[in-house]
Amino acid sequence: MSIATETPGNGKQPSAELRAMIDRLIAFPTVSRDSNLGLIEWTRDHLAGMGVKSRLTYDATGKKANLFATLGEGSRPGLVLSGHTDVVPVDGQAWDTDPFKATVVGDKLFGRGVADMKSYIASALVMAPRFLAANADAPLHLALSYDEEVGCIGVRSLIRDLSEMGLKTAGCIVGEPTMMQPIIAHKGTHRFRCCITGREAHSSYTTQGVNSIEYAARIIVYIRQMADRLAQLETRDYSFTVPFTTLQTGTIKGGLASNIVPRDCEFQFEARTMPGASSDKLYQEIQDFAATLLPEMQRVEPNAAIQFEMLASAPGMSMQETDAIVMLAASLARNRPNGAVSYGTEGGLFQQAGIPTVICGPGNIEQAHRPNEFATLEQIAQCEAFMLRLIDSEAGTSA
Repeated sequence: MSIATETPGNGKQPSAELRAMIDRLIAFPTVSRDSNLGLIEWTRDHLAGMGVKSRLTYDATGKKANLFATLGEGSRPGLVLSGHTDVVPVDGQAWDTDPFKATVVGDKLFGRGVADMKSYIASALVMAPRFLAANADAPLHLALSYDEEVGCIGVRSLIRDLSEMGLKTAGCIVGEPTMMQPIIAHKGTHRFRCCITGREAHSSYTTQGVNSIEYAARIIVYIRQMADRLAQLETRDYSFTVPFTTLQTGTIKGGLASNIVPRDCEFQFEARTMPGASSDKLYQEIQDFAATLLPEMQRVEPNAAIQFEMLASAPGMSMQETDAIVMLAASLARNRPNGAVSYGTEGGLFQQAGIPTVICGPGNIEQAHRPNEFATLEQIAQCEAFMLRLIDSEAGTSA
């Protein structure tokens, strides 16, 4: 398909420059389990070519990094454009195109991360020279993180960097795929692991063993009962598709054979909490219930144990339609704020750090994580128009 030559931001087709930038970013296979340094270092060098310095913050392995860069100067606090660089794996997914090569089919652009969320990052990078040339009286900040997909890990050190720098910001726009509709609230996401240690025995002598799977099952049933209770009793917020806190068990593994009483079992579960709600009480209640099972287990096996671990936790986010950052995003997107979503983002961590935040980016979250992930060309063009209006608004010209 040929690339249209219309002026960028006309709402129909993205510019050739933006298409090329998306192609470049998709080609970096930044799956969360692997390094993202190829993309980060390329971006650092790309910005350095414009005279922009980047701050890189590495993880403990040195194989992943955040990038924070400030475009321009000014007397007013600037906005943060935030995006995560990692993508989910493609293993076992049936793709019709190469997932790490941006491919146009009809009116859609396919590739891993096209929606979640490299088209947004590409749009910001393409606009960097235009913003620098605009001589705005406030800077624009780019914040690129690692390991969002596995628990919003990298952005935490990025936010600490901002605090240590004493940087004052006007707000943050996180470019998750929202169909360019500003999202003002999302749930918190909290993931946990439970490991049960019992005692092995021949299955014909079950009373001499402690069946770790059965004790795991009792805890899982209790978690399900808690979820049912929340569904019945928690105050509803119908701006969410699922208007209450949810709990669910996602994985379980244990046992060696059907004729062996299993010694070990592990399962993982999660809570999706309403904004402002804490997962701590839920987590503690589950641990308290598990503690009631231990005496029964330890009568047979004194070393029997139940251990819990928090794997990841990211707070929810809640803003008001009248907040300045929300009104700005709505104006730039030419879209009304669209309430709340049940999935989590890094936005809650930015808000927790005192930075007003809104979620707005191209593509549909329904395409994220799936084979043949795509964003429509029109959505990408709308994001480009959004960025052009942002430059106009910061430069004080008409949009």
